[in-house]
Amino acid sequence: MDDTYDVVVVGARVAGAPTAMLLARAGYRVLLLERGRFPRDTLSTLLIHQPGCALLKRWGVLPRVAATGCPPIDRVSYTVADVRLEGSSWAVDGVRAAFAPRRHLLDSLLAQAAVDAGAEFRDESTVVDVVFEEERATGVRVRSGGTEYTVRAALVVGADGMRSTVAAKVGAPVEIEDRKMSCAYYTYWSGLPQRFRLHEAAGSWVGAIPTNDGATLVGAYFPQHRFGQLRGNALGALLDAVGETAPELREQMADGHMVERLHGTGDQRNFFRKAAGPGWVLVGDAGHHKDSITARGITDAFRQVQLLVDCVGDGLHDPRLLGGALDSFAVLRDDMLITDYRNTLTTAALAASRHQIDLLRVIAGSAELTDRYFSAMSGACPADEFVTPELLDLLASG
Repeated sequence: MDDTYDVVVVGARVAGAPTAMLLARAGYRVLLLERGRFPRDTLSTLLIHQPGCALLKRWGVLPRVAATGCPPIDRVSYTVADVRLEGSSWAVDGVRAAFAPRRHLLDSLLAQAAVDAGAEFRDESTVVDVVFEEERATGVRVRSGGTEYTVRAALVVGADGMRSTVAAKVGAPVEIEDRKMSCAYYTYWSGLPQRFRLHEAAGSWVGAIPTNDGATLVGAYFPQHRFGQLRGNALGALLDAVGETAPELREQMADGHMVERLHGTGDQRNFFRKAAGPGWVLVGDAGHHKDSITARGITDAFRQVQLLVDCVGDGLHDPRLLGGALDSFAVLRDDMLITDYRNTLTTAALAASRHQIDLLRVIAGSAELTDRYFSAMSGACPADEFVTPELLDLLASG
């Protein structure tokens, strides 16, 4: 079976499915391939911040996410040392709430939205190679069951995650890389107040994120060097971390119970790969991955998708225009994500400085600055716009 499409998208999750959806809506013939069988969960912090939800609204998909029953998240608290902030992120394009749907629900509805837009979707289809002609990617080799076949396309989109096969086969080099900072474990708990909470202490970060069916994701982050030590009793380590870092949350957990097995990872890589080349492009974790502690992965995947589609426009079938569009995407992607990448690494170091705590103490005295702070965390406020004359005055007077 040999097929020809305008675009083949490898990976059908939060980067690949929206890419297929938007390019199909633009009139292109799109094939969406997924190695796994849908629906299926994947490691994830689940949270879609306000900028990501605003894109879901723009794409007409946000009502489907809300219809899964995951509660809207419009308040957040953050506790470190003796400081507690409680407030809300700014709205983005009229969207005030974040959402944290389970991934088997989110990924399935995004894939269905791509199909509704006209894309063809094939799961249980593994890409084993990228096809080249004169150093230009022109398609992929696919294995499905006992069959192997070629798909040809003007553009190959790698949206197949941190260990991307497409990235490996096109030889996309890593352009920026930093060491692994943290390891993480999480599970789902019943009977907790449906509140988004973050707690930080020296060497520890604990979060609680409400999701579907009345469950709450309860997770803890530890320094990366502890991963080998923790693996023997990861659940105990998680519960101990909650008890030490978020004792109020640990007490509330006594009224509920663990509703799913423990999940975890010690492989949170931090990198930017080259974003594009002749006939190929990487989106989502395939091109850029960072520690999940700031829960920016899904939102940043959506932002990359929209940027790519805006750059490509109607120039897919003109190699010169497409090459320029992919070059522009590569530059703009790095500009869009690099500041938040550096800020995420700082957070993942799990070492709140005295200066940072003093800053938070000042912010806690102002509802406006508190909301600005949470807006910077969500991406609603650009990081370079966080510091205001008011904040500088308060710091100087303190």
